[in-house]
Amino acid sequence: MTDEQKTIAFVVYPGLTPLDLVGPLQVLSALAQLNPAYRTVVVGATKDTVGTDTPLRIAPGHTFDEVPSPFAVLVPGGTVPTLQAMSDEHLLTWLRTAAEGAELVTSVCTGSLVLGAAGLLEGRRATTHWMFRDLLTALGATPVARRWVEDGPVITAAGVSAGIDLALHLVERLAGRQLATTVQFAIEYDPEPPQGALDWANQPYGDLKPLREHTLREGLAANPALRDKLLAHA
Repeated sequence: MTDEQKTIAFVVYPGLTPLDLVGPLQVLSALAQLNPAYRTVVVGATKDTVGTDTPLRIAPGHTFDEVPSPFAVLVPGGTVPTLQAMSDEHLLTWLRTAAEGAELVTSVCTGSLVLGAAGLLEGRRATTHWMFRDLLTALGATPVARRWVEDGPVITAAGVSAGIDLALHLVERLAGRQLATTVQFAIEYDPEPPQGALDWANQPYGDLKPLREHTLREGLAANPALRDKLLAHA
């Protein structure tokens, strides 16, 4: 690392959703390769390997203490473990401290709930996975149904794959449209899902409601006060 490099820190905690992390990491690592003014690091409470919500395990390259003042932060989301992370004071304290000097504080999916638990969404517009978007109100935020929402230094993305869109937006914001387009070509990001575009007027909330209820019940079992706070606004 040189004194001029700006560090983009990707947060790891047990049980996260890998694509929330790896999608944006791939995009912004390409930025770092093409523009040496930036570097990407993966940070966690320790450098120990942690599990995710898939069979993949991830090992951070740095601890929180080793990266106290990043230029930018990205918090991935998940289900039960992410709600448990909302009570992780080590993580929340680092986020608060990092946010004081960071130019960008970002999240993917339910990672925004962790930002909210750290008090970083108060009075801001934000988004998250559509199933949990209503919970943002309890964290002082105004929920917005968009792919990503930018409010000052805080930028939150919707569910999982939206992290790639967020990251490409960040590349354009930091280094210009031409470089962002180059990165988009590099990762060949040109979605054509087999089922076509999502029909948001017919989202399968009923089918996924048991997952939401399980996530809230299990993820906040050790923090009933936070659970009640969130559910009071649901």
